[in-house]
Amino acid sequence: MTVTEKYHQEDLQRLRGLRPIDDDFMRCLFKDNIPLAEFVLRIFTNKSDLVITECETQKDMKRLAGARSICLDAYGTDSDGKKYDLEVQRQDKGADPHRARYHSSVLDVENLHSGQEFKELPDTYTIFITEKDFFCKGEAVYPIERVNLVTGKTFEDGEHILYINGEYRGDSDIGRLMHDFNCTNAGDMNFELMAERTRYLKENPKGVGEMCKVMEDMRNESLKEGIKEGIKEGMKEAALRMLAAGKYALEEIVNISGLTLEEVNQLKAERNV
Repeated sequence: MTVTEKYHQEDLQRLRGLRPIDDDFMRCLFKDNIPLAEFVLRIFTNKSDLVITECETQKDMKRLAGARSICLDAYGTDSDGKKYDLEVQRQDKGADPHRARYHSSVLDVENLHSGQEFKELPDTYTIFITEKDFFCKGEAVYPIERVNLVTGKTFEDGEHILYINGEYRGDSDIGRLMHDFNCTNAGDMNFELMAERTRYLKENPKGVGEMCKVMEDMRNESLKEGIKEGIKEGMKEAALRMLAAGKYALEEIVNISGLTLEEVNQLKAERNV
């Protein structure tokens, strides 16, 4: 068996255990499937008349040069122009409030163009589906809104952040949906739209092929990141050696190591060299 065949067999085995709340599966769940995105967002936002007109998965947001870019799991627009960022966060560190704030701010930057008035900024919804109950209060949804602390009224700036509790199993649509998000088998799901898409990705040869391609891409991404990290560590080691030698100017260390001046100064402070 070749290495490629070995990886393919491992991917098929892994696919059987994947759930909608897993990153790999989420990449394909809403792809080219506006009805499913609309169905899920209606439940999360409690808007039964919500109409989604566009939905894009793995949407790169890179408008600000030099700023940290993000890749959205699912990015949707409704008939009123409101924007929705739907994210799965398996680990608590991925659901840090600062991350939610950053996602929300990136949506703002991406959706206000030169010459537009600030009041034209569309309402945005940043929605984190967390595997665990992030706030540990047993609620299905935790809405985050800005509030004027003097008047007690909401700020009404159009920014909305929702944390969805992936552990919630109450007798409601969201409880049944969270059950489905944690299912590996389409036959165990409550909602047909979720089951149909899951069945396609796990049982239909074309869908299985799409999933295997996604897992292969993610594996290659991880490999590239590992290589980059190794190179970066080598650059830091070179800089540290030159700093310890005490005979190189900072500009020389920057030029030779490939690090920025800021990174070299940070190393110098951290290692006290």
